[in-house]
Amino acid sequence: MWSHLASDDSFEELHRFAASLGIPGRGFDHDHYDIPSERYAEVIAAGAAPISSRELVVRLHDAGLRRRKRPRSARAPRGLLRAHRLHRGDTVAVVAPAGPVPGDRVRAGLATLSGWGLQVLVGPHVHGRHPEADYLAAADTDRAEDFMAAWTDPQVQAVFCARGGYGVQRMVDLLDWSAIAAAGPKVLVGFSDITALHQAFAARLGMSTVHGPVVTSLARDDDSAEHLRTLLFEPEALGSLTPVPTETMVPGSAEGPLTGGNLALLATSAGTRDWCPARGAIAVLEDVGEEVYRVDRMLTQLLRAGWFGGVRGIVLGRFTESGDADDIVRLAHDRLVPLGVPMVREAAIGHDRTNLAFPLGGPARLDADKGTLTLTAPPLL
Repeated sequence: MWSHLASDDSFEELHRFAASLGIPGRGFDHDHYDIPSERYAEVIAAGAAPISSRELVVRLHDAGLRRRKRPRSARAPRGLLRAHRLHRGDTVAVVAPAGPVPGDRVRAGLATLSGWGLQVLVGPHVHGRHPEADYLAAADTDRAEDFMAAWTDPQVQAVFCARGGYGVQRMVDLLDWSAIAAAGPKVLVGFSDITALHQAFAARLGMSTVHGPVVTSLARDDDSAEHLRTLLFEPEALGSLTPVPTETMVPGSAEGPLTGGNLALLATSAGTRDWCPARGAIAVLEDVGEEVYRVDRMLTQLLRAGWFGGVRGIVLGRFTESGDADDIVRLAHDRLVPLGVPMVREAAIGHDRTNLAFPLGGPARLDADKGTLTLTAPPLL
């Protein structure tokens, strides 16, 4: 849920009040700021008066400050709140919000992070395992506490997820989202089941995150690791997200913020407060170990639920271990091509050895004719 912050005196007063609370300028929408529910109490405590939507409109009209919005179809979607880039010497944290972590692989990933000049803090349960549900790294409360401790630590500039695997959806509602908002935007990196966290940060706080290799896969592929390092340390240098052109399915071009991630997690977020449709955005989709009929079921669920309504473009990553690749192509023609938006396939994103990071919420341009996806602005400040 979101609230509107407005002034019935002047825009100058409104901008000054918003700036005093650290509310980003990108949140200003014609005549008000959009405020996530987690910050409502803070804004009221700072002196804002709670009024109904009807009264808000009346006051803005009376003050001559009411501005009509352009039709939705004519509006460019706003990007999400960006975090700051990383520098050598920064402190980062590694947590395990989902499945148990293989020791040898996490040690290799930690060595990669240290090799980038980062100071690495490892969460207490990164090497743990739930005593009864052995598909979890620890109890839901323990995994949530580890995440909270990392995010709210003022010395930590980024949080890296050790691995995916099921579990994030069990702990996401245990997080203190007001405290996360107060700690400000930071870099969050992960993929697969971490899509549930990406969706929550976008829907609840309007924060951009990074869909990219988890710590256990950092040492698997040098190109993926270097791509992620460039995105995090030198974001203005990372123009292309498809160094190897993709395959065109529907020609054309589109611009918008990037959204999406793991198809299964997107489908199972339907009906939750973290539902974050692809309207006005370029959707990037990937998955692993799903038979074609299950991919069909998940795409159909998203289509029926309206997730693709207003989508501007689609990028299909890798659907690893999902049967015959030709069957996935036929399915995409059946389910997604009728949407009539530019679409490409075989982006190096997902569960293959090469998994190129991309910023969720970052502004990008899809040129389906050339098979390229490029950033139109640095994803980190």
